[in-house]
Amino acid sequence: MKQANVTTSKLNVQIKIALLGTIAFLLMFLEFPILPAAPFLKLDLSDLPALLGTFALGPVAGIIIEAIKNILVIVIKGSTSAMIGELANFVIGAVWVIVAGFIYKRNRTIKGAIIGLSLGTIALTIAGLLGNYYVFLPLYNKIVPSLSPEIINYLVTIILPFNLIKGVVVSIVTLVLYKRVSTILFNETALNARKIAN
Repeated sequence: MKQANVTTSKLNVQIKIALLGTIAFLLMFLEFPILPAAPFLKLDLSDLPALLGTFALGPVAGIIIEAIKNILVIVIKGSTSAMIGELANFVIGAVWVIVAGFIYKRNRTIKGAIIGLSLGTIALTIAGLLGNYYVFLPLYNKIVPSLSPEIINYLVTIILPFNLIKGVVVSIVTLVLYKRVSTILFNETALNARKIAN
C-alpha cells in the first residue's frame, strides 16, 4: 500500500509538472514589448508557472518546467534563432528558479518568498548579462554578424533593464498568485510532492 501511494504521488507530481510546462508554453504567446528601443524583446509571464512549481514542488520541478516550455516552443512553434533564444531562455529561467527555490525551501514564509524572488531577479539579470556576452550573442553573431561592435552598449541599455523589469513584474505576480494557486492546484499533496521532486 505504501509503495502504491508513493507511485501515485510521483505520478501526480509528473502530471502537475507537465501541466505547468504546457501552461508556460501557452503564456509565451501573450507577450508585449516594454522597451521602445528594443520592440523585439517582449515581456511574457511564461516563467510564472516555473516559479509557482518551484515554490510548491522544489527547484528541480521548476527546471523541468522551464525545459518543457522551451522544448514545446522548438517542436510546435519553431525556433527563429537556431534554438539560441530557447537555450538562453532555459538557462536564465533555470538560474532564476534555482536561486528563488533554494532560498524559499529554507524559509517557507512570505519574507522567504520575497527574498528568494529578489535574489532570483538579481541572479537572472547577472546570468543574462554573462550568458549573452560570453555565449548567446557570440553564437547568434555567427548567424547575424552585426552585433559585435555594440555588444556592451546593447547589454547595458537593453538586456539589463529588460531582465530587471521582467524579474520584478513576474515576481510580483508570483507573490500575488502563489498561495491561492497552490491551494487549488497542489492541495494536500504538496508536502509529499516536494519530497519527491527534491
